[in-house]
Amino acid sequence: MKNSFVELHARQRAIALLDKNTGRELIGPFDNMISPHLEPQNIVPESDDGIVIMKGQINSKNVVVIAIEGSFQGGGIGEVSGAKIVAALEHALKDNQQGRRIYPIIILDTGGVRLQEANYGLLSISEIHNMVIALKKYVPVIGLVPGRVGSFGGMSITNALLSYVIGTDKARIGLNGPEVIEQEAGVKEWDSSDKNLIWDTLGTKQRQATGIIDQVVEDDVDEFRQAITAVIDEKKDTHRDMQGDFYLSLLDKLDPKETLDIAKYDQLYKEVRVTPHHLAPAVKGTQAGTKSRGRNWFELLTGIENAVSDVPTVLHANKDGREYIAIVPDEHNLFPRVRHGEVGLQEGYTVASVVNDLIEQDKGKKDKTPIVMVVDVPSQAYGYKEELIGIHMSLAASVSAYARARQLGHKVVAFIPGDAVSGGFLAHGLQSNRLVALDDLDITVQAMSKASSARITQRTIEEVEEATKHVPAMAYDIENYQKLGALYNLIKGVKGYDHDEKSVAIVNQAIDDALASLDNAPADLSFRYTNEIAVNGAAGGRKATNQVRSLMDEQWNN
Repeated sequence: MKNSFVELHARQRAIALLDKNTGRELIGPFDNMISPHLEPQNIVPESDDGIVIMKGQINSKNVVVIAIEGSFQGGGIGEVSGAKIVAALEHALKDNQQGRRIYPIIILDTGGVRLQEANYGLLSISEIHNMVIALKKYVPVIGLVPGRVGSFGGMSITNALLSYVIGTDKARIGLNGPEVIEQEAGVKEWDSSDKNLIWDTLGTKQRQATGIIDQVVEDDVDEFRQAITAVIDEKKDTHRDMQGDFYLSLLDKLDPKETLDIAKYDQLYKEVRVTPHHLAPAVKGTQAGTKSRGRNWFELLTGIENAVSDVPTVLHANKDGREYIAIVPDEHNLFPRVRHGEVGLQEGYTVASVVNDLIEQDKGKKDKTPIVMVVDVPSQAYGYKEELIGIHMSLAASVSAYARARQLGHKVVAFIPGDAVSGGFLAHGLQSNRLVALDDLDITVQAMSKASSARITQRTIEEVEEATKHVPAMAYDIENYQKLGALYNLIKGVKGYDHDEKSVAIVNQAIDDALASLDNAPADLSFRYTNEIAVNGAAGGRKATNQVRSLMDEQWNN
């Protein structure tokens, strides 16, 4: 096609969108801001780390275009690439707060986290989510999904948070790629060789019909420019992250035991009658629930024995003026993909409902209720039904609720006694002001299981394990995670299944300290890259993040 947008690479796409001679690239290839984490793995880096940031104008309106290069590492987000996006969005936010209108446009061509920088990618994507939510108070944050890679992984959650999303019929959107689902749940759950099913499920025709993408245009640069202009002029925002009642009402009518195909789902989607959903606090039960470290600590911290809830996988309760929230396993759950504590459709939307109710309850109050997330999430749910309905939308609802609560003044602490993995961690944990974890080597913190990571990166499991020795962000244990600077406190001497009074006292004190540290502190996520380990740590840290931020400060207005 003569004026194709899809066929262009990231820099060409940014230039093509902007009015002639208005584009200025920030932290471009000649700044040589490459990822320091790839060469130790024998991977050739890119001088722009696969992200193009360009300020300019579209129809004389100031914009910043953030274009992800899908041909470099599958458009995966690592430390440098993520920091470039976050820093640009931060400056756009400051400009808008000061009355200087600038509209962010993110071109999504990405598989999500760059697995070769795994935990850096998760941190960066959570920080992108935070900035998108903050910016939407001022201007539409516009997403483009042209095609090639599409929008997957943690960046599909970004997709769901954006004000308005425009794509072509060459694009796909989903949280878990079919290969990952096949690896995690088996070929019977999703045969990744069935290309027709993949496109019928994840393609933009189906996604537009069920509210996951807003507009599908022809593969033409001018079509995209016109669509962007309309979004800016009409201040469009479809509030995808605020549709929890709709989807919980839909799930009320869904029988998880029955096969769900596209035609059945489309009919179900059209017939939804929305009813409000509010989850009552957990109460004492008569029988022990499915065992997990998250359940153990929720019950210890709230004093509720055998805690039960109307949604068996989501527990919440107020204790001593703090709201505790946990996602827990339920071995008899009707949705088989959440029986081990995974974050699924119902979990994400229910957590969002709990947090949104708390926001409403504290509206207008000077002192907001602190939130303590109890984090033990082995992953998001891997299933065909989940992808068809749009599990990334559910996780986005949770992300949005936690981020908005924090931005409104609720102190948010995530206490990690169990696993903190992938989209589950993004939805329930990474929007906290402070991360506090047990120093327990049974805890896994990562973007993906070793088997799936090996399959996607075309390595053996042994090669993945070898790489973790050179790049702390790729490791799976909590002590390597601490080297990144993300944790406020690593609690010594307590394990996930401990339940004695001394252990409870130690954890309560750690949570007290984390909450106290938030007095008069910024309501953002900046602690992660400004603390001593992040700035000066001998291994890991966020040195590259801080270099990027410094460069963006220098170049934004020059």
